[in-house]
Amino acid sequence: MQPVTFTPPYHALYRVADQLREHGYAILNAMDTAAWIGCNLQALQALTPDWESLPPDEFLKDGGHYRFRRHASFVVQGHAIHAVPHRAHWQPLQYNALHGGMVRWFAPMLESTTQHIAFQQLVAQLANLSQQLFATSTHEACFVEAHQFRIDTVNGIGRPTPEGAHRDGVDLVAVFLVGRRNIKGGETRVFEASGPEGLRFTLTEPWSLMLLDDARMIHESTPIQPLNAEADGVRDTLVITCRRHCFQGDGAENPVKFDTNQD
Repeated sequence: MQPVTFTPPYHALYRVADQLREHGYAILNAMDTAAWIGCNLQALQALTPDWESLPPDEFLKDGGHYRFRRHASFVVQGHAIHAVPHRAHWQPLQYNALHGGMVRWFAPMLESTTQHIAFQQLVAQLANLSQQLFATSTHEACFVEAHQFRIDTVNGIGRPTPEGAHRDGVDLVAVFLVGRRNIKGGETRVFEASGPEGLRFTLTEPWSLMLLDDARMIHESTPIQPLNAEADGVRDTLVITCRRHCFQGDGAENPVKFDTNQD
């Protein structure tokens, strides 16, 4: 028997910014995601094989071995995307009760991924949206972190968000479902941070997208289990966060700077 899932309330791609302003979230199906980014769906799908070789996350404090990931950082200024030398990922306990305060050096994303034209378009469009919604100046830099995740069910259960319902301490959060196979669960739950409203749905279409105003919305994904116990299940996602001023942990008084005269 197939598990019950709730269909995502997809929004029109031309309504993304307005939907985020009015409700704090927006959800796009795969074809609209590609159109909104400015590429075709096949270009995004060309990135998918990269998730087959993600190394283990060595920092899980719950003792699990179900998460694999890579990480990369960028600064976007104007039309230029600057790859930042590989750096640790850090969050305060305020936003990550399980792993907050830890200096976590994840494996870097591959250049073949970060230099792919579809990935570059994806980062540029998300930074542009974040600047449109949150920046106080058109010259303000956008600090972008990218995370490739694979959650598997080799040991029976995998937890996409072991820290529970949370915010990320950024301006904009983008969660792309890259793929899922032989799993039940992985339901997305989104709640108002300062109100009673919430919704639940399951992203099942590869390269569908959820966008969140992080200050307004709390989110989590439920654990996954295999549909068929004879085979492993996986859930692959790409999470991109955008933030003003600096990366978390770097200090706003000493942000990463680049030559703003570059195109």
